[in-house]
Amino acid sequence: MNDTQRTKEAQYQVIVEAAEQRGVERFGLRSSESWYEDPKHLVFRLSRYKFVAKMLQGRRHVLEVGCGDAFGIRIVQAEVENLTAIDFDPVFIDDVNDRMVERWRFEAKVHDMLEGPVPGSFDAVYALDVLEHIEPSDERVFLENSFASLEPDGCAIIGVPSLESQVYASPQSKEGHVNCKSAPELKALLEEYFFNVFIFSMNDEVVHTGYHKMAHYVFAICAGRRP
Repeated sequence: MNDTQRTKEAQYQVIVEAAEQRGVERFGLRSSESWYEDPKHLVFRLSRYKFVAKMLQGRRHVLEVGCGDAFGIRIVQAEVENLTAIDFDPVFIDDVNDRMVERWRFEAKVHDMLEGPVPGSFDAVYALDVLEHIEPSDERVFLENSFASLEPDGCAIIGVPSLESQVYASPQSKEGHVNCKSAPELKALLEEYFFNVFIFSMNDEVVHTGYHKMAHYVFAICAGRRP
């Protein structure tokens, strides 16, 4: 390595060497588009993954439903033992598996939750920005199948854009958002499946317990599965 390839501060040289050894990490399909069109939205999305990661810390086997390009999934992986991710779109799963690296390997596979549960057993399941894409007529099938593989003491986290936020949504978002919920609507729906549903609001990257009608995003943490 010649002098022009050495960093001026020695502690940063490891960055150059790592890039030479294993290459530079790539964005996923969706995250790449976000970084190009609206970079701050990528921060919001990764913040949602961080919230999930902290809530599920120590779980043995977690299922992500509707992973998309799974770009934020490593944040959750860092806090749990095992993780499986599914999406109904082969284009996204192919992208995920093509970018997979050994250190952060997880199972990513094509599965449509409207067609049945994921085989196996999980002590937590989460879905971010998925329920709003499910037709209202299909939402109970989707949720029943999503929770069917949960162990008796398992928990679930569902995150959706708030219904109130949709007047500010982009045309691209509105095209796919057919089932956004207000916080009370989301809570009532999920209480059909769990004894305990705790609602949090989110604005940008901040999760809080503030007034839900002013929230852009809503989280539901569910525990105590109903028989």
